[in-house]
Amino acid sequence: MPIKLENVGIAVTDIEATIAFFTDLGLTVVGRDEVSGEWADTAVGLDGNHAKIAMLQTPDGHGMLELFEYIHPDAIETSPTQPNEIGMHRVAFSVDSIDDALAIAAKHGCHPLRGVANYEGVYKLSYVRGPSGIIVMFAEELRS
Repeated sequence: MPIKLENVGIAVTDIEATIAFFTDLGLTVVGRDEVSGEWADTAVGLDGNHAKIAMLQTPDGHGMLELFEYIHPDAIETSPTQPNEIGMHRVAFSVDSIDDALAIAAKHGCHPLRGVANYEGVYKLSYVRGPSGIIVMFAEELRS
């Protein structure tokens, strides 16, 4: 059976601020909607599911993020995910310049968890706490 990654879904507290963060990094909004109804309840597994959604695509045309902000039921605030917690905890992007990516993130009040690391002269890497506590990893390849 062939399988293809469709998108990565992320629940957020403020969809507009999160869209601004990711579009400043170079992603493009390719669709927006509000979803609700029996099909949404069944697909997601929540009664009365009602959410604003936005689909964003990476510049290379391969990666997609689906952002959703719950209208109903109320979103459940949790502590920010830590890098060593089990389960999905980050989205990663290759960037041409980690310094440029970090400058864009800083404009949104988002800063590295610790700093920029050099992985054996191959990559510069940094984890940033983005909007709604999302961990975003930037990776700049140092060798071609």
